Amino acid sequence: MLDQGAPPHDRTETVPASPGLGARLMRRKPVERLVAEGGQGEGGSLRRSLGLWQLTMISIGATLGTGIFVVLGEAVPKAGPAVTLSFVIAGLTALFSALSYAELAGTIPVAGSSYSYAYATMGELIAWVCGWCLILEYGVSVAAVAVGWGEYLNELLDGTIGVTIPDALSAPPGDGGIFNLPALIVVLLAMAFLLGGARESARANTIMVAVKIAALVLFCAIGVQGFRSGNYDHFMPLGMAGVSAAGATLFFSYIGFDAASTAGEEAKNAQRDLPRAIMLSLVIVTALYVLVAAVAVGAKPWQRFNDSEAALAQIMRDVTGQSFWGTLLAACAVIAIASVVLTVLYGQTRILFAMSRDGLAPKVFGRVHPKTGTPRANTVIVSLFCGVLAAAIPLGQLADATSIGTLFAFALVNVAVVVLRRTRPEMPRTFRVPLSPLMPALGFGFCVWMMGSLATVTWVVFGVWMAVGLVFYFVYGYRRSRLATAEK
Repeated sequence: MLDQGAPPHDRTETVPASPGLGARLMRRKPVERLVAEGGQGEGGSLRRSLGLWQLTMISIGATLGTGIFVVLGEAVPKAGPAVTLSFVIAGLTALFSALSYAELAGTIPVAGSSYSYAYATMGELIAWVCGWCLILEYGVSVAAVAVGWGEYLNELLDGTIGVTIPDALSAPPGDGGIFNLPALIVVLLAMAFLLGGARESARANTIMVAVKIAALVLFCAIGVQGFRSGNYDHFMPLGMAGVSAAGATLFFSYIGFDAASTAGEEAKNAQRDLPRAIMLSLVIVTALYVLVAAVAVGAKPWQRFNDSEAALAQIMRDVTGQSFWGTLLAACAVIAIASVVLTVLYGQTRILFAMSRDGLAPKVFGRVHPKTGTPRANTVIVSLFCGVLAAAIPLGQLADATSIGTLFAFALVNVAVVVLRRTRPEMPRTFRVPLSPLMPALGFGFCVWMMGSLATVTWVVFGVWMAVGLVFYFVYGYRRSRLATAEK
């Protein structure tokens, strides 16, 4: 404070120095500001209408079915019977990160998920990198799951009316087709639900989740009748490297348990319900995954898995000798996988909503329709992009690209927990990661290990994606950031 009695010529006026580039890249958005801005968008606000049950169903809906219905056929040839161990390893990796997500979701209950957590703890550049990874995680995941939906739709059509969609219209280029029309259709159907509002979408998702759980229980009840213990001879034929490679691919199966954290601004009691929904959904999903994988390998020798996305329906036909059960499972899978598309697409739109509100993404993604309380333009743009991507890119490439983006984002979340504990220890937390910082360190280590198990081409794709993201940030987001404009 200036000394009022000093002569005028002795008074000096301190002009704050302009922050340097490093300081601007590390500028953080205070937790209190993140929470205060929650739900607010251009032209309206998101509506708080989701309780614990709906949030848990969103996480289960986004997670359950992706790996079992779609990626299992690709993972078994990599690990053999030890694919069950691969699921456990992927589940442990998800568990450590889920603990960190649960703490941060209860502390910072906003729509941006790990993007917002990184913004509050590690600064804007890291937050952008995390958000860019989430765009890869959610956007490409929608496309990958939509590809698998088309496989089961063909199984259903073949079993009911004896026709299938021609390969030219049911497979992307590189997989024997020209354009995957079913994949585009399921994304557009999910878009229609989302445009109706969060509560309406949650109701539809709850019904679809119930169908998919019933379908997996039915598969286990029938598949166990064809169980042969000899299929587990030579449990780990391809060694630990195969188990690790399959685990990295199967981590795609756990993408989505964090979807509840993207609903932080539409939850009725976010601080209480978000941590519970995340942990509860992960436990349910992991138990079902391991059980179904164990039955599947027991009912069919691992050498006979042929990378088919409709592996479970084929197993049920082989065990029973009847097409009815395989057709029934295919019908359930069509509904089940649609719920994954719906909930993951929901998460993608909410992350872009948060990034737009912060000025790091175009304003169109942050506009909320006053009647439905949804980011309508955001939903349409994202849906069309994901739909075209699903129609044009093969599943395997999509799944691995999604996994690496997810693992990177999860690794950052584990770091964010430790940082926030040290910088803001006084903040109230409705859930605390036990044995911190050991648990977050294990979560970080598992993520890095599984990233290292992915193919070189996946790393190349990831590197190109990150380079494009950094260019976009420095050309667009760096100067348009709301924190940047506040400094001027």
